[in-house]
Amino acid sequence: MDIQGTTAIVTGAASGLGQATAAMLTDAGAKVAALDIAFSDAEITADVLKHPCDVTSEASVEAALAAAQSAFGSARILVNCAGILESRRVLGREGVMPLDHFRHLIDVHLIGTFNVARLFADSARQLEPLSEDGHRGVIVNTSSVAGLEGQIGAVSYSTAKAGIAGMTLPLAREFAREGIRVVAIAPGLFETPMAAGLRDTAQEQIMSAVPFPKRLGQPREYAALVRHICENDMLNGEVIRLDAAIRMP
Repeated sequence: MDIQGTTAIVTGAASGLGQATAAMLTDAGAKVAALDIAFSDAEITADVLKHPCDVTSEASVEAALAAAQSAFGSARILVNCAGILESRRVLGREGVMPLDHFRHLIDVHLIGTFNVARLFADSARQLEPLSEDGHRGVIVNTSSVAGLEGQIGAVSYSTAKAGIAGMTLPLAREFAREGIRVVAIAPGLFETPMAAGLRDTAQEQIMSAVPFPKRLGQPREYAALVRHICENDMLNGEVIRLDAAIRMP
């Protein structure tokens, strides 16, 4: 699919992977609606539509997609990057993990991703195909290596990210008749505000397991893979690791 001239939706676009993806899509010629809870003046390029959005709320997502459609027309690209990180053991020093902690992580990552994807797909399936194959659009969701190889203290985050990986193939198979591809990226540790929130010891432990290149990933490297997924129509139903060959300790 040619990105030039298309409308794209990016969640979690105020920082990190989402911010880099919104900038990349804009540079590639897309009209981008950047969604997040809130934006500051220093965040995100001025060339996009910045719209507040709570991905866990059906009404909030519907309003954001409607605003994007009004400004740019129906979207053919969705990149879900919205997320939070809060590590906590189930049986910690302060007692058992509150159920609300687990529920909140699942709501933001897993239910939020599904919420935006389903509403985007319902809109995209009504568009005219772009090719003889019947291609109408693409969804790129963000899983994590933590969802494939979870660590102690990350059960909530790992469960949510495993769910995103797990929904990839079923969604791709269902949306195939609508001409909508679904792919997930499973990043390792990237240089984002979420990674900055990790304790230094946790970062060091993860980095010690990175074979090569032995560094944090750059958000632009995530965005580059998003671009390739958009442009390569044969990528569908896959969970792609982007992790410098790390296997979580």
